[in-house]
Parts: sequence; C-alpha cells; structure tokens
Amino acid sequence: METIHTADAVRVTWDSEPVKGGAVAVGRDRIGAVGKLDDVREAFPRARVRRWPGTLGPARVHEGPLPDAPSPRERVHEVLKLGAVAVLEEYVDSPELRSAADRNDVVVLPSARRTAIVPTGRADLAVFDEAGECVATVCAGRLVHRRR
Repeated sequence: METIHTADAVRVTWDSEPVKGGAVAVGRDRIGAVGKLDDVREAFPRARVRRWPGTLGPARVHEGPLPDAPSPRERVHEVLKLGAVAVLEEYVDSPELRSAADRNDVVVLPSARRTAIVPTGRADLAVFDEAGECVATVCAGRLVHRRR
C-alpha cells in the first residue's frame, strides 16, 4: 500500500525553494510521485496520507562519527533520529556496526553525496520542525523514527 507524506512545505533538495502544499507518494521502498498534494492524491487515491508539521525533504547523510550508544543497533537508531539514512564508510568501524546499518537499510557510502527526492528513487525522507529538530525519518519507505 502506498503512503503519501505531506508537510507544511516540501523541498526536493534542501537548498531548493519549499513548495507549500507539496507531497511525496511512497510505495514500498521507492518514490512514486512528487508534487502538489491534490495531484499526488489523484494519482494514488487509495494511499494513506501522513501529515507532518514542518518541512519535508530528502533524508540526510550523517557525515561524522556515529553517536555513542550502548549497542551498534542503538548507534544506528540515533543517526535515524537525526534525519539521516546514510553514513560514511570511514565511521562504520566494526562488523557489528556494519551489520546494524545493513539490517536497518542505512546506506554506507564511501563519501558524502547530495540527496534529493526523485520519482523512482529510494524513498528516504526526513521532516524537520522550525527549530531544526527531526520530526520523522523514512528509510527505504519505512517510517523508522517519529518524534512523539
């Protein structure tokens, strides 16, 4: 089943102009459409709609050491809570950490890259409030973090 994510504003890249009333349709792990909410709902009439406060955009790449936590799984989850679904290879310094990243669909990259929301691309999204705090993270189409 598809899910449509919408927020106060949607950015295709974090340096693009925000689109008021924008939305992103997600099916499984891929982006099905990006556009105005009414147009996306028309294209996916049976999709569930999730409305988020703040600005929705592409999930980020975590470019530093992973946060400290008691276990590799919890270290990866801390990254997801920051709105990132990719980490740099140089900071994945153990087989256990690599395994935790793989199990959670977190991408391990050799170097940083620019992220964007594109149709048919992997559904990696993040929503941030006005203070810059992560409200929600979608990794490969799955909601993996939601601030309560």
